Amino acid sequence: MSLELKIATLENVAEVLTLHYKYQVDSISEEDKKDGFITTAFTESHLTRLITEESGLFIAVKDGKIVAYAMSASWGFWCQWPMFEYMVANLHDATLLGNELTENNSYQYGPVCVDKSVRGEGVFEAVFQFALKEMSARYPFMVTFINKINLRSYQAHTRKVNLDVISEFDFNNNHYFKLACKTS
Repeated sequence: MSLELKIATLENVAEVLTLHYKYQVDSISEEDKKDGFITTAFTESHLTRLITEESGLFIAVKDGKIVAYAMSASWGFWCQWPMFEYMVANLHDATLLGNELTENNSYQYGPVCVDKSVRGEGVFEAVFQFALKEMSARYPFMVTFINKINLRSYQAHTRKVNLDVISEFDFNNNHYFKLACKTS
């Protein structure tokens, strides 16, 4: 498999949005939902800011087509959504390897999306590790969350890339795992 990993540019926004909406909870097919889904809806404006202000959109390209993406950004970027405001207010509820997690020493990773045509080929692990490496120059810790009903995502993040569950929380009638790791 010839896979190219890179930081997305504005020219990639439309193609990333097409992939995103294929697996976003409001638009995913019921058949595909059991294999994982993305909760947050994104617009062209959101992705433009993610690229221009955060350099936080990482893509995997196979045969000239974007087949996966991973998003990573500062808490300041994510706080435009209530869920992330809640997470920032509660960063202190857990530690990682004895380290307190703060807005300054950690960032929010995710969502990540892998087209089902390439699942099982190592694309998830590749785009995850690429994003982690790129963000490691800015932050020593990465934090994310997974809806407890999204079993595929939970298994991928705890088995394939070895994230640690550091706490659990409820928000907006949903139940989540909070996970984290060192970036280097």
